[in-house]
Amino acid sequence: MKQPEIQLVMGNEAIAGGLLEAGCQVVAAYPGTPSTEILQAVINQRDESDVPLHIEWSVNEKVAFEVALAASYTGKRSAAIMKQVGLNVAADPFMRTAYLGVVGGMVTIVADDPGPHSSQTEQDTRLFCMQARVPVLDPSSPAEAKAMVEPAFALSEKYQRNIVLRPTTRICHSRQSVTVGAVRTIHAPSTFTPDPGRWCATPAFLPGLHTGLNNDLAAIADEPDWQPRLTSGDGSRPRQALVASGIVYAHLLDLLDELDLAGTIDLYQVLMPYPLAPTFIEKLRDGYDRVLVLEETYPVIELQLAHPGGAGKQSGAVPRVGELTPDLVHAVLADFLDLAQPAQSVPAQRGQRPSLCPGCPHRAAFYAIKQTFPEGIFPSDIGCYTLGMNLGAVHTVHCMGACISQGAGFYHAYHLDGGEVPTIVVTIGDSTFFHAGIPALINAVLQQARIIVVILDNGTTAMTGGQPVPHLGVAAGGRPTKAIAIEPLVRAAGVEHLEVCDPYDMSAFTRALKQADRYIRSDDGSVAVVISRRPCVMDPVAKKARRPVTVIVNEECLGCGICVSEFECPAVSLNEELGVAVIDQDRCIGCGVCIDVCPAQAIEIKEQ
Repeated sequence: MKQPEIQLVMGNEAIAGGLLEAGCQVVAAYPGTPSTEILQAVINQRDESDVPLHIEWSVNEKVAFEVALAASYTGKRSAAIMKQVGLNVAADPFMRTAYLGVVGGMVTIVADDPGPHSSQTEQDTRLFCMQARVPVLDPSSPAEAKAMVEPAFALSEKYQRNIVLRPTTRICHSRQSVTVGAVRTIHAPSTFTPDPGRWCATPAFLPGLHTGLNNDLAAIADEPDWQPRLTSGDGSRPRQALVASGIVYAHLLDLLDELDLAGTIDLYQVLMPYPLAPTFIEKLRDGYDRVLVLEETYPVIELQLAHPGGAGKQSGAVPRVGELTPDLVHAVLADFLDLAQPAQSVPAQRGQRPSLCPGCPHRAAFYAIKQTFPEGIFPSDIGCYTLGMNLGAVHTVHCMGACISQGAGFYHAYHLDGGEVPTIVVTIGDSTFFHAGIPALINAVLQQARIIVVILDNGTTAMTGGQPVPHLGVAAGGRPTKAIAIEPLVRAAGVEHLEVCDPYDMSAFTRALKQADRYIRSDDGSVAVVISRRPCVMDPVAKKARRPVTVIVNEECLGCGICVSEFECPAVSLNEELGVAVIDQDRCIGCGVCIDVCPAQAIEIKEQ
């Protein structure tokens, strides 16, 4: 058996280790920062298990949750992994599972993104869990996140309820030394017991299930192992208390040490923000006149406490937007304890705006779209291709799959006016198409929306690190599987005009866009689909297969700057002194697309 050892690991790696050490056998996820590395770390560590594991990148979070849920019905320990906005996608089965429950331990890991750093919203999963009536755990460090996994499974099995573990960005991506133990082996055969009154619960059964849920939540709230942990003060600050959870508790600990205030005031760490024990709420009301509540992102603990002397987000004592960084916590604490305010730190200057990689096939596609339809409307979606906004070819970004539905909505709104409808070009990535684009495409065809849908197929989930996509025939960990091609799905959705094109071939791609536009405006027109197919430049296989050319700027350069301002390739810049374009050969990957972009034909292939 493997002996425990201390390792410095990322928070997501620590959580993955916690899953395996707890005997979790089924893990399903959809990638999304800051949660992505958890499943990958499970893949990397799977060889340490001597029992079969099922690990999958699901097509979306709803599917991931349902796969893990069914596994738990058989008695297996399972986990579903996603980020906070992914929980929106899984909301339907997540909410119903609160009533119906589970059998084998089930932990849903939802990584929140206060700030936000890489998300559409700053939503708080703890507040979501209050609405859904699902217990949620809030670790304050990578080590604590790992340590919570096994007791979370035990709590799940004791009450047969789904339990949420909610790490945040700073916990997911921080590194800490943790104890790494042996992978737990649970030799339990799968056994599913049909129970229509539970698993098929119709409205007649729901009041009883709801009552059972309420009873369990009351019992879970009183679980001794999950009560807020008190670090008592020395009595010098009587009838005052600090209450914190998650990473903010860690910030607060460091700050109290820094200010020589450790041990001077009662400090509570809330491990389970929902449900809070009534005894804890009563204890704070009776024992303290003033209570400062520090939590990210919304006042989940504060709302439950409803303390008459409470200070927090509700009262305005704590900022209601963004991360609670150590500097902010310092300022809030100083205000609460009548201390000198810290010196204001200088905000960090933003660097160069993010841009698509040199040679990214999406850049060529976006440039062609904008040049072909300068007056067009361009709904797009979530992915690295969101950066198409820099090229003026992305006008809306809402949520996964929304671009096609919004494209249809734009069409119907303009069509109602009876005049000329602008060309509407939707862009959606291949992974996002599988995730949430297919139903929207079916609906657009069904409702006769005359739009162009460009599927940006780069053969990977690039934004989150290159996870496999269904049409490659590769599953999690590199396991071969059936490839699900995009073209038959598009045809099955009712699309009659479909063309596949390499965006590096700018003239051919432009022709394909114009043909699609003619089709949607024809008497029999409907949705037209163009698949922009070229592997991601960061893909190792694509790198080996690529035969780059060396491009140079010749004496014809006019210094117009189109290659810089409108095409925005990071490998091309403008020499202000000479007034000409310059190509950085160290950054250029030799795609050659800029040759077609230059109006003066000043970029050419260098003869070898």
